[in-house]
Amino acid sequence: MTWAMLGWAVVGFFPIVSRPADSFVGTTLEDTKLYFTSPLRWDEEDWLYFGGTLVAIGAAHSFDERVRDHFATGSKAVLNGGQDKNSLRDAAPTLALIAGTGLGAAFYDDKDGYRETWALIEAGAFSGATAEVLGYATGRERPDATASPNEWGKGGDSFPSLHTTVAFAVGTVFAESGNDEYRWFRRIIGYGVAGATAYVRLDENVHWLSDTVAGAALGIATAKFVLNRQDAQSRGTLQFQPMKGGWMVSYSVRTH
Repeated sequence: MTWAMLGWAVVGFFPIVSRPADSFVGTTLEDTKLYFTSPLRWDEEDWLYFGGTLVAIGAAHSFDERVRDHFATGSKAVLNGGQDKNSLRDAAPTLALIAGTGLGAAFYDDKDGYRETWALIEAGAFSGATAEVLGYATGRERPDATASPNEWGKGGDSFPSLHTTVAFAVGTVFAESGNDEYRWFRRIIGYGVAGATAYVRLDENVHWLSDTVAGAALGIATAKFVLNRQDAQSRGTLQFQPMKGGWMVSYSVRTH
């Protein structure tokens, strides 16, 4: 899945989000700014998560060759220059989660459903953009382009796995949103889609194990950010508006 494809998914669902245009754009820009500057505000728990992620990636890296040898059999063992022939197919389940949530919200004219749809899109867009940047920055070759897991800075885009990153971001938001009555069902679907996507990328020999571990961590962290932002926005918004002779302060609380 390319970044352009994810962009088309965002554009395609933009009309179903029920929110005043000025408020929608302002909130989206604020979310974007806060997301990409979030490391500046990390607390001890966030840094522990980051450290734990690095340890997990390092541990996974030590198994990269062994996992590749397990999956790279037959025609999948042929080095083809890093061609990803099933990219769109592997992205389909994640896109289906977004599409299904959006269509359901539109069918029932459900404001919570609209907000959840946009949360899924935001999680996918933020995590996907980060994965794209990291992919080009690290330049790691894919396992179908080289048998060595240490080919960094060679112009590849293997690390982290974009599909896995977006799948875990979208899947986690889906799993942890909505009514608690169906939480178990949502978690089966959300985390199931995410886990299956990571497995398929390994099975097709287009990503190293450490690529998928890094992607899962990035996706979950992004989902956590989006869910926290949704929770903060649902509690209320404080606004300051200039008026002649002073300022007007208003506080709005979202109702269901």
